[in-house]
Amino acid sequence: MQSSKLKSWFSKPKVRLVIAVILAFVAGYIVRGPGSQRGLSDSGQQSVSQKWYCSMDPQVIEDKPGKCRICGMDLIPMPLDLAASIGPRALVVSEEAAKLMEIETSTVERKFVTAEIRMVGKIEYDETRVKNITAWLPGRSRIDRLFVDFTGITVKKGDHMVEVYSPELISAQAELLLSSTKLLAREKLRLLGLTAEQIEQIEKTGKPVDHLTIYAPIGGVVVHKNATEGMYVTEGSKLYTIADLSQLWVKLDAYESDLPWLQYGQEVEFTTEAYPGEFFKGRITFIDPMLNDKTRTVKVRVNVSNTDGRLKPDMFVRAVVRAKVAQSGMVMAPEMAGKWICPMHPSVVRNDAGQCDICEMDLVTTESLGYVKADLPDEAPLVIPASAPLITGKRAVVYVQLPDMPRPTFEGREVVLGPRAGDYYLVKEGLAEGDVVVTNGNFKIDSAMQIQAKPSMMNPEGEKAPTGHPGHSH
Repeated sequence: MQSSKLKSWFSKPKVRLVIAVILAFVAGYIVRGPGSQRGLSDSGQQSVSQKWYCSMDPQVIEDKPGKCRICGMDLIPMPLDLAASIGPRALVVSEEAAKLMEIETSTVERKFVTAEIRMVGKIEYDETRVKNITAWLPGRSRIDRLFVDFTGITVKKGDHMVEVYSPELISAQAELLLSSTKLLAREKLRLLGLTAEQIEQIEKTGKPVDHLTIYAPIGGVVVHKNATEGMYVTEGSKLYTIADLSQLWVKLDAYESDLPWLQYGQEVEFTTEAYPGEFFKGRITFIDPMLNDKTRTVKVRVNVSNTDGRLKPDMFVRAVVRAKVAQSGMVMAPEMAGKWICPMHPSVVRNDAGQCDICEMDLVTTESLGYVKADLPDEAPLVIPASAPLITGKRAVVYVQLPDMPRPTFEGREVVLGPRAGDYYLVKEGLAEGDVVVTNGNFKIDSAMQIQAKPSMMNPEGEKAPTGHPGHSH
């Protein structure tokens, strides 16, 4: 009977409501601890309720965990303002939040890095190895015979090319046979194109020749032919063009941002469509002083050996230059340090000063062409991964993880960057060797800084960040 009455009493709605309130109060007391049952912190100040936000869309802020209503990502807890005691540029997150933000770090270090400069271009003739064969005889001469009658044929130096009839040649030979001053007459015939052997033969036989044979001045490939049998030519008329293809030029297009890494004499590696997977090498011999304002590129010329004749003019190539970078941002080449080089022919490199064997120009130091010595241990530059800095305009912000902190703590720093070298940036100011920088998740950290109205990438001084999304209420 007693049990039945108690059961009836507990089933009343008002009684059940009172019991629920009491249980909720006790549960809150256990969770929060003493002093918190009226919303007070240990210091007696009003406690701050936990907020949750989206690392991808930081304007989305909620009172409880869940999914972002914009991108569907998991919301992460917004840390309480522990960073206020550290500094205005610091952000403290929980271990769980750091994992959700996928934060990765890297240690700032000093090391030599390599910049890979990729370029495209095509193969051309070496202009210094192209010769025109012209008619030397004055007046009108007639081509009576062509020994080379099509383009593309390979000739050797001294091969006969054409046979020309010239009245002027006959009169000049008569002068030689009749003149008492043979010296001047011989020189006139030599200037008309006769060889010393031909002149000697005329003097011995006493018989003039009525045709002049023109010979190839160099070996190579006939790339142009203007002569035909029976045509009349005058002095200076171009008959053939011969190109020596044993040496070629590769003309490459380099973007202006890549110019700091390109130097005269550097080795270049390239591939062609004709021989996929096979690498050819050459050296930079010229960097055009003029920039193409339409393509924003500069022509870079590379000298290439082609003794086997496999490379052809107008072939398309893809090239790469691997430049080792020093602290000064200049190109390092250990094999070029302390050497002397010809400013016209980079293949001529000496240990001492002197003159070039080819052009007789004075050799210059490799340092004067932009190289630096590689044997100095303190020349390794300070570098960070290219993913570490957040760059906007002229500003670069890096988030550094502060050491010996109870929770993951990150501080934003403005840094002065040098040029980019491959996967790294050179650092001029703002970081020290051994600092730990964020390489992944830095955008999320920056978003959290914006939410808390702290200095960030976009807001150097910090300002009130939006707390909602247009069209949505909290």
